Amino acid sequence: MPNLPDHEFMERIAGAVELTESESAPARLKAKVYSSLVLRQAETGPLMSLTETNAHGHDLCVFEELVRIAPVGDRAKSLNICRVCHARVLAEHMENAPIYWNGCSYVGLKNS
Repeated sequence: MPNLPDHEFMERIAGAVELTESESAPARLKAKVYSSLVLRQAETGPLMSLTETNAHGHDLCVFEELVRIAPVGDRAKSLNICRVCHARVLAEHMENAPIYWNGCSYVGLKNS
């Protein structure tokens, strides 16, 4: 198979693989990946403000909602509030973290 084009080579390999039922990734892993992605996104510039996020129809957790309605500027409302939240720590270290409030991204990961 040394002279096969890449796409043909990959198709042969894929054809030889037997598919099985896939399992969902553990919630702890999902939480760690999510946290890393948001951190990486924040490195490239400010995140969308919580006011904008809410205006686009996305749910906010109770802590994000408090920051959204607080009399602070957009810079403060663009911070990653989840970085300092206990829900993130619990979700990254426990498989069934006791987090129940609506709008929390980590609750969504636990339930997916």
